[in-house]
Amino acid sequence: MPREGSKPQIDSALVHQLAQLLDETGLTEIEYGTQEWHLRVAKGSLAPAAFAAVAAPSAPAAAIAAVENDPAKHPGAVLSPMVGVAYIRPEPDAAPFIQVGDEVRVGQTLVLIEAMKVFNPIKCVRAGKVTRVLVANGAPVEYGEPLLIVE
Repeated sequence: MPREGSKPQIDSALVHQLAQLLDETGLTEIEYGTQEWHLRVAKGSLAPAAFAAVAAPSAPAAAIAAVENDPAKHPGAVLSPMVGVAYIRPEPDAAPFIQVGDEVRVGQTLVLIEAMKVFNPIKCVRAGKVTRVLVANGAPVEYGEPLLIVE
């Protein structure tokens, strides 16, 4: 357990095990932690693998951290309306529909979800700025899973 103000020691064996678990299961992200620390390992075509270890949040920060740890609770979350495969590009070699920092308008296509060989466009229901893209191109998604955040 790191002392306050000190750099946390990262257990490279644990990080390696979690990364290996991602490869074995086909997942793109995994989180693990205790009350004292938290580790998130993610991979995908949108960003390189990310590693983070942080101290447990204080009580007032816990509510903010809950939204950060569960993007589905964010008021600007765009949730998947179905089970399928998410595509952030209209074609494999095409530019993505949206990227972090893009301004989006109501009715704009944000993502396609393929379900039963049908591509379903997920349209923007509120104008704003894309602050997070939470799915990788070609990633499987579940009903209610957050796809991106529009603020």
